[in-house]
Amino acid sequence: MTNSLLSQQLDALLTNETNFIANLSNASALLYQSLSDINWAGFYLYDETNDELHLGPFQGKVACMHIKNGSGVCGTALQQQKVLRVDNVHEFAGHIACDSASNSEIVVPLIKDDKIIGVLDIDSPSLSRFSPEDEVELVEFSKTLLKHI
Repeated sequence: MTNSLLSQQLDALLTNETNFIANLSNASALLYQSLSDINWAGFYLYDETNDELHLGPFQGKVACMHIKNGSGVCGTALQQQKVLRVDNVHEFAGHIACDSASNSEIVVPLIKDDKIIGVLDIDSPSLSRFSPEDEVELVEFSKTLLKHI
């Protein structure tokens, strides 16, 4: 059972919806409209053939189209299969600056039935935007999303 309002809203929004891209699109829109002080919210989808992430549905400015596994915050979160919460992306070794206005970032790997789907990526123009509580809420949000894809 989901606890956060954001996860409850996502669950209601995606109930009985089966289109993968539409569900990711609405999930990114919900995040972008609901979270304060962010400038990008969306998904990178894993391409096993090329071992890289491809840009998926998102809200915000144009973004990098391909991210190699292990590169930048998204690729590192993918490689390590763990949430990365970065207070200052400019201090993150190998950070990929798709938008120079972004200063902090959180990335949540999306894995379902041991299959890597991709990552949820959220950027903020503020330093240290994402708290441990945000991480818990976004992990819960991702679990709710994975039930619907």
